[in-house]
Amino acid sequence: MKQIPLPQSDKSIAETDRTMLITILALAWPTMLEQLMQTAVQYIDTAMVGSLGTQATAAVGSTGTVNWLIGSTISAVGVGFLSYISKALGADRQAAAKRAVSQAVLATFILGIFFTIVTVSLSGMVPVWMQVDPAIREMASRYFLILYLPMLPRTASIIFGTVLRSAGDTKSPMKIGLVVNLVNIILNLLLIYPVREVSLFSLHFTVWGAGLGVLGAAAASAAAFTTGGICITCVLWMHPLVSPRGQKFTPDMQILKPCMKVALPNMLQRFATSLGYVAFAAMINSLGEASTAAHTIANTVESAFYIPGYGMQTAAATLAGNAYGANDKERMKSLAAMFIPLETVLMIVSGTCLFLAAPVLMRIFSVNDTVIHLGASVLRMVAVSEPFYGFSIIVEGLMMGVGRTKAPFVYNIIGMWLIRIVGTFICTQLLGLGLIFAWACMIAHNLLLFVLFLICYVRGVWNPLQA
Repeated sequence: MKQIPLPQSDKSIAETDRTMLITILALAWPTMLEQLMQTAVQYIDTAMVGSLGTQATAAVGSTGTVNWLIGSTISAVGVGFLSYISKALGADRQAAAKRAVSQAVLATFILGIFFTIVTVSLSGMVPVWMQVDPAIREMASRYFLILYLPMLPRTASIIFGTVLRSAGDTKSPMKIGLVVNLVNIILNLLLIYPVREVSLFSLHFTVWGAGLGVLGAAAASAAAFTTGGICITCVLWMHPLVSPRGQKFTPDMQILKPCMKVALPNMLQRFATSLGYVAFAAMINSLGEASTAAHTIANTVESAFYIPGYGMQTAAATLAGNAYGANDKERMKSLAAMFIPLETVLMIVSGTCLFLAAPVLMRIFSVNDTVIHLGASVLRMVAVSEPFYGFSIIVEGLMMGVGRTKAPFVYNIIGMWLIRIVGTFICTQLLGLGLIFAWACMIAHNLLLFVLFLICYVRGVWNPLQA
């Protein structure tokens, strides 16, 4: 696949803007569609497990933030390679880009093995640390163990997907995501439920089922992750632009040092903020099954409405890296001028839809009136903050693309630990307040990020090419 052409600085302003918009959308829409499919499967998973009862939903959701902790740490390493590869391709240094991909393969192998050992060995303790209700700890522990056995293919999916996007190929990860989702849905139907009679129009037939419940959901996800890891590895190896074939897979510090210089602050940021999510979820778990279930479902519902933001962030990071590698000052300025209003409009529309549809969406996943009321309330609260958070996402994406990850690291640590965690601890553990106040602290965290990234943008800290 050829790299998507980028607008040149000598074109007319109107033509440049039009070409740039086409480029942005060409990069962003496959990522958005991929995330939409992943979210759709999360919706289906949550609804399927939710049909087993509130305890099953709580068992699955109670350790979900650990997934963010591990996944975001691995993603941060991918960001380091994204920054290097996109800049190398922008400067027409394809040999350097391929060498970086071979180092990404090495990092994938090391991280995959490491996290397999860590997650398997700690599977029995994680529900205890997360303050999961003792009645469902055993179920949550087994779910966690099965889900994290295929950590190597999961790591490959994350890092190799980022490598492909850095080369402008967002369609291949999207297609593989579709395969993963189909595998997950089919296996969910076969493994979660027992043998049952199904009626379709005038036809009546028996559908085989393993009847494994929550463990069936974990096995289906594990098999789907494994399929995705194998597929994306094959695609990377056959890719004309960034295939690592013929490269050495021994450590190359000339490549790893600049990649890790970008990745390390981003890794520390994501690890620390994800650890904050774990602490946040643990405090919510201590509020009881209803709050845990409402929080789990609301998080799942909310994730769909962040898709425009994170789809645009991927495009922003890739194009900013290309512009930086080409030392194109005008293109860098135009990128920000194009991305920010586009992102703001998308997030306003997204937030409005979430606010209006919150109760209906909660009823898809639960029949418990308490859970529905709690979830709808917090979703409407967070919907109002979405446009502000969208601005932060874009500026952070531009900074990731050019390798400026230290400021986002500081901003996110301050917001997570001083606002969200301390505030939630005071509200839920000291004052005895509930889920509504915990999510209010989360929204305050998002608004603080908006203010900090706005200052960063106005001062030009995000742009290394600014005169």
